[in-house]
Amino acid sequence: MSISPSQNSAEFAWFSALCDDDFEQLGVAAPHLQSSFEHCAEIVRTARDQGFDNILLPSGYQLGIDALVFAGGVAAEVRGRMRLLTAVRCGELWPPQMARQLATLDQMLGGGLTINIISSDLPGAALESEPRYRRTAEVMSILRQLLNGQEVNHHGEFFDLELQPPRVSTVSGRCPDFYFGGHSEPARRVAAEHADVFLTWPDTEAAVAELVADMSARAAAFNRTLRFGFRTHVIVRETEAEAKAAARYLLAGLDEPAGAQIRQRSLDSNSAGVRRQAELREGSDDEGYIEPGLWTGIGRARSGAGAALVGDPEQIIAKLRSYQKLGVDCFILSGYPHIEECKLFGQYVLPAFRAS
Repeated sequence: MSISPSQNSAEFAWFSALCDDDFEQLGVAAPHLQSSFEHCAEIVRTARDQGFDNILLPSGYQLGIDALVFAGGVAAEVRGRMRLLTAVRCGELWPPQMARQLATLDQMLGGGLTINIISSDLPGAALESEPRYRRTAEVMSILRQLLNGQEVNHHGEFFDLELQPPRVSTVSGRCPDFYFGGHSEPARRVAAEHADVFLTWPDTEAAVAELVADMSARAAAFNRTLRFGFRTHVIVRETEAEAKAAARYLLAGLDEPAGAQIRQRSLDSNSAGVRRQAELREGSDDEGYIEPGLWTGIGRARSGAGAALVGDPEQIIAKLRSYQKLGVDCFILSGYPHIEECKLFGQYVLPAFRAS
């Protein structure tokens, strides 16, 4: 497909708010922004029209709508123009059935599927971190074999399978890339052996450099090479003052109890990555900045990615290029409201990374 990033560029993905995560002000109900097929599809179309390479379709349970079903619904609108980074939660579906669904979806997208692997507790069933990541490793191994068109002979702790791959295959006949993240030791072990793109939530440049070095060494032990992705929010305006004012406005209607309640709604609210986002907030200055251009205020009302790049176009471009120099070549972005911020990023920032 023609939508792959060039060697001199980075992959830029946007985010469709399938999990009731779109606001004008955090913590203030906005019924017209609540997750629905129509609203989330409009976010997808906006990202497509702005020239993004990919868009993340997140997966939840208590919140929002189903990612796989939604992906099938919008596939025809993005086929050949933008990939879909579709989230799947390990354990929710039997791996052979999941492989068939993903291969079918890739066919519908003309080869434009990428897969965000999530290792989390399942609705109503908790599992300790170590066994949960062992289950995730088995799912990733089985999926990769089946989507590569290979016979599976797997006898593991969670799955015992001997079967041929499904007749339906991906367009390429190969498994789409697995995007996967996690800060815990079990997560890093799984990523080093099984992921293609290692994702991290917002962090300081020093911490990202340390993470890239650590994960590169871990992957090398398996004779593998990882790409690195950075999942962050963004607030870009014509001037720095306007961007910082937009950040303040985003929190103007939030009270701390409401923020804490929002953070606890996610199945991942107690993960190592979420704890790291809390550490960043605790170490930030009075305005919430942990370093120039990296604002942690969003984490006051959001589990998961809890910081934003904030600044004028030149500052945002410079910050992204700094992360590129550290080894990041994939940026998965979002902003509030998602459609408006997508357009602003497309206008002010994206063209700088598309110039030949």
